[in-house]
Amino acid sequence: MAISNTFNLLSKLTLRRSWNGMRVVAGYFWSKWTKKPYQWGLPVSVSIEPTTSCNLRCPECPSGLRSFTRPTGMLEETLFRKTIDELAPHLTWLTFYFQGEPYLHPTFTDLVKYASQKKIYTTTSTNAHYLDSAQARKTVESGLDRLIISIDGTTQETYSAYRVGGKLEKVLEGTRQIVHWKKELRSRTPHLVFQFLVVRPNEHQINEVKKLARELGVDEVALKTAQVYDYENGNELIPQNSQYARYAQDDAGRWKIKNPLNDHCWKMWHSCVITWDGAVVPCCFDKDAQHKLGNMQTDTMKNLWQSEPYRKFRASVLRSRSEIEMCKNCSEGSLVWR
Repeated sequence: MAISNTFNLLSKLTLRRSWNGMRVVAGYFWSKWTKKPYQWGLPVSVSIEPTTSCNLRCPECPSGLRSFTRPTGMLEETLFRKTIDELAPHLTWLTFYFQGEPYLHPTFTDLVKYASQKKIYTTTSTNAHYLDSAQARKTVESGLDRLIISIDGTTQETYSAYRVGGKLEKVLEGTRQIVHWKKELRSRTPHLVFQFLVVRPNEHQINEVKKLARELGVDEVALKTAQVYDYENGNELIPQNSQYARYAQDDAGRWKIKNPLNDHCWKMWHSCVITWDGAVVPCCFDKDAQHKLGNMQTDTMKNLWQSEPYRKFRASVLRSRSEIEMCKNCSEGSLVWR
């Protein structure tokens, strides 16, 4: 993370947000020690889903596969404003992403601007197919702090092996537009990240994507390990270089996740996800919202965060995280890249 981006993040901290963060950290470590769920603060970080819609068909993504059992739709601005108005005093980090492509939301940059005006650190992740000149300018003007662009190959053939239906040239042009408008508007934000999902078809291009990022003026390259659903017998997406894989073979030849799945999870204490229709779920691994812990349309985060359903879910993580289905393919707490 560049120094300017780090200072930008630190500039969002207020006494109230800092105090809330300390309370959350204290509650988490006390819970690990006692094996009982204590929560003394409110969320430090939240992900809000602008939409479940997506223009691509990536093979390990519920949006791409169109495999959701939950409803699909677009976040309503009234719900978003209500949520941000409540969260803003203690919230430091806001991610505009869960499933779907955020830029398909018709007023996405307006949502970002509203949160940015509350001095919350804002970030999103995009496949960059909708970053034409106008959208790139709106993005820079919105105050977005961090923009992650998914680029999973340096050639069209490699890129489309995972980003099915995507065009690499659109990604590159969208990147150029963001860089252009940052310079034109003399803005240090958004901090621009190329996210490279390392899979077998593209693992040989890691050095190439770093070079491409430098040439385009991208601030950072983030390597990410791929989550695959059917991995026990191996999978064609698992990289040959084990350094970039979430999975490893055991002595019997079966594939297992490297993460030991210890009975604690920082995410359960400091963050949550809010779906487009207001459902509050524990984290980004609950892609189909199987563990709904409340809804922001009918309740407040203060009530939900301290509620009995949330307490019971945190208790189940402390008791036996490996028995929770969504946790079985989780990288939280692992030493590998996410």
